[in-house]
Amino acid sequence: MDTHAAPLPDAGSAFTQGGPSAAWLSTVARIERSSVADPAIRALQRAVRSLPLGEARDLLRGRPLGHPVHPVLVQVPIGCWLSAAVLDVVPVGRSAPTVLTAAGLVGIAPAALAGWVDWADLPPEQARVGLAHAVANVAAVAFYAASLSARLRGRSAKGKLWALGGLGAVAVSGALGGHVAYRRAVGGYPAA
Repeated sequence: MDTHAAPLPDAGSAFTQGGPSAAWLSTVARIERSSVADPAIRALQRAVRSLPLGEARDLLRGRPLGHPVHPVLVQVPIGCWLSAAVLDVVPVGRSAPTVLTAAGLVGIAPAALAGWVDWADLPPEQARVGLAHAVANVAAVAFYAASLSARLRGRSAKGKLWALGGLGAVAVSGALGGHVAYRRAVGGYPAA
């Protein structure tokens, strides 16, 4: 796995001259440098690496594809939840967004397992951001579980509000995951 850091923008670039991008990068840099969670991270990484997954570990890591499978698998829950959000604002009835919310919750399991398997081999800086990514995902799942519960009880307005919170958590999670995967170039496998 290639764990080298991607080049940072020049000091004079638009990304470092203030604004949301600079604030975001500064926040993520603080997460990367903070060693507070390192003992828990090391214990979790050991636990994930010790799971008896056999050959499934290579599948979850995406080795047959030549790249991680986690980004592919997250398309199911994200797609379902984004589609549910669209249907929440279009008057089509209540059942379609409810089904999509439930399907997204079901689809999170394989995506999360693949993500944890990838995360278990990350170096400390990326593992710290990866843990923040996982925490944001847990928040998203909690919001969407509350949304589904409200929808199934006929409280669609409350379900929509919970889903909105879930979509916000998904956005934060995606930005953190994107930072690890693309800005830090983690997860690529060399071509054979």
